[in-house]
Amino acid sequence: MSADNTVSWFEIGAPDVDAAKGFYGPLFGWSFAPDGPYTLITAPGAAGPSGGIFNTGGNIPPYAVFVVRVADVAATAAQAEQLGGKVVVAPNKLDDGMVVAYLTDPDGSMFALFSPAPGD
Repeated sequence: MSADNTVSWFEIGAPDVDAAKGFYGPLFGWSFAPDGPYTLITAPGAAGPSGGIFNTGGNIPPYAVFVVRVADVAATAAQAEQLGGKVVVAPNKLDDGMVVAYLTDPDGSMFALFSPAPGD
């Protein structure tokens, strides 16, 4: 289990997941496995997945973001706003209980927050 306030995941949003796999796989030696809306990414020698490719369907611009695990997504998002950041996608509870939000820093760089589902 990751500690809070650590980068514990990364996400690549791509309109063509196969093309993204065709680029990142040979470049970094990553392997891939489907998992719901994601394609999980595992780096060589890693114990398990540390990132995922999300199919944007062409409706969302391509992106790559780091994801920080926090104890309270809403409170951290509010603090980010106080410090000059902006919430792009408000905290959202997923079906499994995980909470996620997407923000930008004061310069406009996007990142994400998550808190795990209870029991994770």
